[in-house]
Amino acid sequence: MMTGDRLWLPLVDMFETKDDLHVTFEVPGVREKEVNVSITGDLLTVKGERKWDKEQADGSYHRLERVYGKFERSLALPVPVQAGKVKASYRDGVLEIRLPKAEEIKPKEIKIDVL
Repeated sequence: MMTGDRLWLPLVDMFETKDDLHVTFEVPGVREKEVNVSITGDLLTVKGERKWDKEQADGSYHRLERVYGKFERSLALPVPVQAGKVKASYRDGVLEIRLPKAEEIKPKEIKIDVL
């Protein structure tokens, strides 16, 4: 289904480890070069487009459920991250983003001598 100017929203999971935030977006059918990832302050934004390239001039669809067109999804990050060290990978329609936490929020163990 063509969406015109309407955006569609990819599904997303976010989980946190001791050192990182991990964010996974489902964007099947979207080419890697059509995905843009950015961070502004504490906001992670993923934009892209699933292009319609199946024009059928001499036939008609009986069912057309997939959505085509542009998408954009912004997520507030729950903790500060090191934006310059973010890594993203794309495989089989899944975009995985690893965001290292800022050093000041990582838990640190401090040894205290008992006298």
